[in-house]
Amino acid sequence: MEWKRFITEEDGIGVVEVILILVVLIGLVIIFKSKITTIVNNIFKTITGKIGTI
Repeated sequence: MEWKRFITEEDGIGVVEVILILVVLIGLVIIFKSKITTIVNNIFKTITGKIGTI
């Protein structure tokens, strides 16, 4: 009876899903770190370059 109740219990599923999503996102950031850095640097260069034209 205890095992049946334990297996059908769904209280912790939301936490596990959030943790898995975070792990995937962190993995993607690690894999594409150099590309993300390049894109962000280009965006900041564009923003700082256009400040003088305002």
